[in-house]
Amino acid sequence: MRVRSVRFSKRPRSGAGHEIALGTLAIAVLFGVGTAGYMLIEGWAPMDALYMTFITLATIGFSEVQPLSALGRLFTIGLGVVGIGTFATIATRVVQLLVLNDAFRQRAMQRRIDRLSDHYIIAGYGRLGQRIARDLAAAGRDIVVVDRRDDRAAQLADAGYAYVQDEAEEEATLRAAGLERAAGLVLVLPQDAANVFVALSAREIMDGRDLFIVARTNEQTSINKLLRAGADKVISPLEIGADRIAQTILRPRVDRFMEQVLGVDALDFDLEEVTVGAGSLLDGRSLAAVDFRRHFDAVVVGVLRSATGEWRFNPDAQLALAAGDALIVLATPEQIRTIRAEAAASR
Repeated sequence: MRVRSVRFSKRPRSGAGHEIALGTLAIAVLFGVGTAGYMLIEGWAPMDALYMTFITLATIGFSEVQPLSALGRLFTIGLGVVGIGTFATIATRVVQLLVLNDAFRQRAMQRRIDRLSDHYIIAGYGRLGQRIARDLAAAGRDIVVVDRRDDRAAQLADAGYAYVQDEAEEEATLRAAGLERAAGLVLVLPQDAANVFVALSAREIMDGRDLFIVARTNEQTSINKLLRAGADKVISPLEIGADRIAQTILRPRVDRFMEQVLGVDALDFDLEEVTVGAGSLLDGRSLAAVDFRRHFDAVVVGVLRSATGEWRFNPDAQLALAAGDALIVLATPEQIRTIRAEAAASR
């Protein structure tokens, strides 16, 4: 996976481990001094002296092990004052180290995101968001996930994904996720209203710049709202699931073939989109003219004409292509890279 704020220093203090060792040593010294003191002053057995030291430093408030002399009481006061102060200092420092470590992780993650471009932002890391993240990562796409929940942030860290733990509805969160450099935004938040709001915010941030937004909806009535908010594509998992079940029943072999083609972990070939670049080998020429099938050993399933928006399925080999046309190609990932580099790239 190539996935590539709090203002703290760029590195955590190298003495953090040293400070923890010193704190542990200080506690051990206090217990040693306390135990030895009670043994010398009161003549107690080691276990009694250790227990008295413990309840004093822990401020538990149990009764004395044995009656104390005046000197023993003064020693207990001194031990309590020094011990409680030491414990308070250690506890404060531990909290500071934890906060510093968390801030360092946030800063490192932000630097990682800042290096990304043409990535995809996934707003929401529920079951659907997790599947989308896995599929995009498996396809070699850079992703940044946005989710506010602590448990999901831990899952994202374990998975190695770049992420921003905050509210996706906040403009600052979208900017932190690199929206202005992103290729697309996937909205799979649990509430349709939240997806609408994020789509509106994203379009406002982009201010007319190109960004593909696809949104999940739970309600049929939300589709038009999401489209008006700026989503390019709105998908209802419920409808897709119903359609898939019907296709499995009506055309089981066709469904199995499409599953093999479109599944991330399926066959070695993909159904991929290739755009014809201006001045490229394909610009102004037909598939037959470049001997596409033989030269690239790939199949062009369809063509989307950029000028008219018209789809041509199983296109005629004599159809002249133009810059901006999109070819839907069935080929291996290596073949697709070759087509993009040799035939579709602008010259």
